[in-house]
Amino acid sequence: MAIIADVVSGFLLAAGAFLALVGAVGIIRLPDVFARMHGAGMIDTLGAGSILAGLMVQAGFTMTTVKLILIAIFLLFTTPTTTHALATAALKSGLKPIEIPPSDQEPVQSKT
Repeated sequence: MAIIADVVSGFLLAAGAFLALVGAVGIIRLPDVFARMHGAGMIDTLGAGSILAGLMVQAGFTMTTVKLILIAIFLLFTTPTTTHALATAALKSGLKPIEIPPSDQEPVQSKT
């Protein structure tokens, strides 16, 4: 039974690390602040959730698991709130999302 928990935990930890890496690359490669927020808000939350789930499986049902659940709940509430606040601040400061026409590959700044 412990071997199954180790395999599931290892898979979740590896998946979470991979997703966090993809999110980090997305933050570097995406064209504007709004797309970068999507990478940070969605992918990194899923990566952190997978890592926390892997740690919960590894810890079993102990006080550590309860603490990890509280951390996961905290992340699920704070990440969307932070992303929304950052997007609102970016829009109020005058930043506009980049529009990419279907026929072009080069990003074009929106004129609206």
